[in-house]
Amino acid sequence: MKQNLNTKINLLFSAFLITAFVICSYFFADFSATFSESIKVIINCVVFAVFGLLLFYATRIGDGAAVKRFSLVTLLALDLPALIIIIIAAAPGLPLHAEIAANSIIPFLAAVALGYGLPYTFFSGFEILVDAPEDTAPLEGGVLSDILSEAEAETEESEETAEEVTEEMIDEATEEAEEAAVEAAE
Repeated sequence: MKQNLNTKINLLFSAFLITAFVICSYFFADFSATFSESIKVIINCVVFAVFGLLLFYATRIGDGAAVKRFSLVTLLALDLPALIIIIIAAAPGLPLHAEIAANSIIPFLAAVALGYGLPYTFFSGFEILVDAPEDTAPLEGGVLSDILSEAEAETEESEETAEEVTEEMIDEATEEAEEAAVEAAE
């Protein structure tokens, strides 16, 4: 697929947007350091969920409308576990909170997965617009024409064989009739 100028500009802006968002997320992380642990996790998870959402739209393929569908597998395998990890990291009374909160990258990766997974659960991608060919004649040849030509050749061969067999039978019957006439005359 050949990329036009508009597509290249969109890719450049997407790359710039993602890079700028990574830099802004650093400032959000510094900003949230002054809050309590639960609020800090929530702020950072929201920031990284938006990052996942940006990744989804920056990596989309196609120029048309969104293909709407619901994916239960994506919801169960990606969205719900990510949401559970975020809730466990934010609520100190839940089991596994100490293990997940001790490693700060786990809730952030879960937030990115949630941000990417939520739109993917409801939109599988985007249609690719294909230019319709203008007034083209139907293609000739191909497998169908090969099959038809072989069938015609077999039909012609069988017709020729049938004619030959018929002529042979007529010749034999004629010879037998002539022999029978000669014998009857004697």
